[in-house]
Amino acid sequence: MGIAREGAPAICAVGLLALFSALWGWYLMFLIFAAAALSTALFFRDPRRIPPAGPGSIVSAADGRVIDISEKRLTPYEEPFVCVGVFMSLFDVHVNRSPVEAEVIALEHSPGQFRAAFRDQASEHNERNLVVMRDKNGRLFAVMQIAGYFARRIVCRVKPRQWVNKGERIGLIMFGSRVDHYVPRDYAITVRVGDRVRAGETVIGELRK
Repeated sequence: MGIAREGAPAICAVGLLALFSALWGWYLMFLIFAAAALSTALFFRDPRRIPPAGPGSIVSAADGRVIDISEKRLTPYEEPFVCVGVFMSLFDVHVNRSPVEAEVIALEHSPGQFRAAFRDQASEHNERNLVVMRDKNGRLFAVMQIAGYFARRIVCRVKPRQWVNKGERIGLIMFGSRVDHYVPRDYAITVRVGDRVRAGETVIGELRK
């Protein structure tokens, strides 16, 4: 079990407070800071994931629960997509992964509000980061990282013209949030609302034959 590098400063800071509290004999504060350090480490956990083999599948970009499956358009792209929304609670792994093997062709960060991420309007009004990708067959995919009520920072690790592998780490959203997957319509969605998914492992769509 690894730890996302973005969490190291926070874990070290709270851990040092716990250490100093123990040295000074402030045992109640030590317990509080030790619990906080453990909770922070659990939030930033980054487990190893092995994506399924084969080019015809799309994996989830996030851990969590499927809360939306609907047709949506993505400005400025004309073609309709099927949007699969996944809500990440405070207890889920928050490292995001690429759903497919593709080239990043565009990034777009949009400032916004911090409403509850499970609401339908979150993808339109909340702070968000859009990653648009194109696979070797010319199909467009997109992942939208959406900040939630508690989330105040979206981390994106990829850049335009970068090639990413299926299941590769592409970013992180801190403290409860949502990820929307924009899937081409020639893929059949293999999950339902209410399903639990794991980033980089759970297949959410398969290419129609």
